[in-house]
Amino acid sequence: MRRLMMKTSALAAACVATLLAGCNLAPVYKAPDMPVPDTVAAGGTAVQASEQALQQAQALQWLQSQQLRELVALALTHNRDLRVALENIEKARAQYGITRADLLPGITAQAQSNRSRTPADLTTAGRSNISEQYSAQLGFASYELDLWGRIRNLSEASLQQFLQSQDNQRNVQISLVADVVNAWLTLAADQARLQLAQDTLESRIKAFDLTRRMYELGSTSGLVLAQNQTTVDTARGDVASYTAQVERDRNTLQLLVGGPVPAPLLPAPQALKAADIGGSADMALLKVPTPLPSSVLLKRPDVQAAERNLRAMNANIGAARAAMFPSITLTGSLGTGSTELDRLFGNNNQSWSFIPLVKLPIFDGGRNRAGVQVAQSNQRIAVSQYEKSVQTAFKEVADVLADRAQWGERLSAQTSMVANTQKAFDLSNARFKAGVDNYLSVLDAQRSLYTAQQTLINLRLGEQLNRVTLWKALGGEEAAGESSGSTNAS
Repeated sequence: MRRLMMKTSALAAACVATLLAGCNLAPVYKAPDMPVPDTVAAGGTAVQASEQALQQAQALQWLQSQQLRELVALALTHNRDLRVALENIEKARAQYGITRADLLPGITAQAQSNRSRTPADLTTAGRSNISEQYSAQLGFASYELDLWGRIRNLSEASLQQFLQSQDNQRNVQISLVADVVNAWLTLAADQARLQLAQDTLESRIKAFDLTRRMYELGSTSGLVLAQNQTTVDTARGDVASYTAQVERDRNTLQLLVGGPVPAPLLPAPQALKAADIGGSADMALLKVPTPLPSSVLLKRPDVQAAERNLRAMNANIGAARAAMFPSITLTGSLGTGSTELDRLFGNNNQSWSFIPLVKLPIFDGGRNRAGVQVAQSNQRIAVSQYEKSVQTAFKEVADVLADRAQWGERLSAQTSMVANTQKAFDLSNARFKAGVDNYLSVLDAQRSLYTAQQTLINLRLGEQLNRVTLWKALGGEEAAGESSGSTNAS
């Protein structure tokens, strides 16, 4: 009966082992859904923003356009680069948990059964022998006493890397907001350029039709007709070029948002005129303090990430130095053992072991000393990188403020130029119709007016992009704005 029970137990153990061997704990792979429409030309279903992203976007007080805030919320929800940054935070958090766990001993439970048969030729009695042994233990292995702070320093370095990943995520988020706003403004400007080109084409077609009738009546030459035709062809080419550019701008905005953009959040083409694009009604930033203290730059996430890296490298020096000192590791266990399963937890069957191990580095060929030198070099590199990040931040803000100081004058000059070129064109056209001047003067004035209008659109777009760049250069601080006295940096 006893042998039958043992055979049954062995068979059950074999079946369990077979079943466990077929287990696979990896998740079932499923190809991600394509985040694009079925066809390239299709618009696709508009994405929705999460509640958290909406709250983050509403907190951006420097964006006075509700339309832009909702667009930013979509990007904060669906942008893939931001998702990668968020997952890097979780990865760094888990890595910090792994390192921190080394400060505590890892306790494991172990149960073991051993059944063996010794042949008769190997026994003193001359007959085969079957032996059984059962044991159950609870213990820990290779737990290091952190006498010199090696594990604590490694844990500190891991913590700083985790915090650095959070700063990197904030930097990605700030860059994403700036990119979305810039893309929206660029789309609005290109739609204004397209509108201007379409209006110009329409007026030039009307002028060409009038000139053709004059040519048919013999009141003008074929040269004037041909010159007028060139202006129409030029405007047609501009319309085609800006139409394609507007589509490319929409594709860029869709990539940043992470999906199709709802039509209500796009700039309204019918509301975009050459004289209105980029006006302060679309977007405004808060006032810049004068002078701007350099300490505000230390709040930039890239600067803070560089400081986190410096702290991590500093902790690594402590860990490298601790490797040069003796280390003490402990291994111990407490359990019970027996030759019979039913007596495993009986009296006088307890077992225990305690194994302290002391390691003293005597000769390692200079490995540990070189490790300290490597850590010190990494720390000095991190210092230079931190200083460079601060200098770069100061330069970026100073450059933006330098441009900011001249935007008012540039816009005023270009607005005056548009008004004067319009007058020059009207006068040249009137003189041509009166027979005082030839058509070349009209063409020249017409090209100058068109160029001046395009330049004004570019300047107004550039002024708005400068505001966004200033917000980004300040690390996302709500400290950017427009005022006559906000053009200096300390």
